[in-house]
Amino acid sequence: MVILRSLIYFLLQLVITPVFMLIGLLVVPLSPLQRYAYISKWAHIMLWLLRVVCGVRMEVRGRENIPAEPCLILCKHQSAWETMALQLVFPPQVWVLKRELLKIPFFGWGLAMTSPIAINRGESREAMRTLLREGKDRLARGFCVVIFPEGTRVPYGQRGKYKLGGALLGVSCGSPVVPVAHNAGKLWGKNAFLKYPGLITLSIGQPIHPQKGMKADELSRQVEAWIEAEIPKLSE
Repeated sequence: MVILRSLIYFLLQLVITPVFMLIGLLVVPLSPLQRYAYISKWAHIMLWLLRVVCGVRMEVRGRENIPAEPCLILCKHQSAWETMALQLVFPPQVWVLKRELLKIPFFGWGLAMTSPIAINRGESREAMRTLLREGKDRLARGFCVVIFPEGTRVPYGQRGKYKLGGALLGVSCGSPVVPVAHNAGKLWGKNAFLKYPGLITLSIGQPIHPQKGMKADELSRQVEAWIEAEIPKLSE
């Protein structure tokens, strides 16, 4: 049954995505926030289908911790699920992502319309300059900035190395930094085709307000400590 449900979900995604993104070309002349409002509807549709077809439900803890102003969202990365779920939970946002993703037909076109911060991972210094420059720009435009500090998806129960990019942006611009933990990898694993029915819990921590003089590694340690301590609690 899990295989059949996962196949149906995949086929629906395969049919809906090209049509949705082709229609999305009509919104290209609109403002970045207006384009985001349209493109983010794709995530709403996919998560609705995930619940109806695959039986994957979502619980959110800590909504009261979402700041009123644009913030940095530093989130655990286990699955493709959180890239969609964050769009339902947080205000308009952009993502820090590898430039190659923008070349994927249809999906990449949609990403390009959301004003992402696309970096070249092979050029670390240039990537950091791009992150700091464009991150400040997106925050000034009213977007939250989503960063996966481990840099790549890490299987549930494992821990990647937390990189300093998000923390550096936080201390340089002074915007609130919101840590986010979840257990999506239990039901929809890294690069996995199968989606197992059940409840995914996403937990939002209290925002960290970088103080003047705070070092990036100190901020990064606070974020990592909260996320990694929170994940085991999500199945309680």
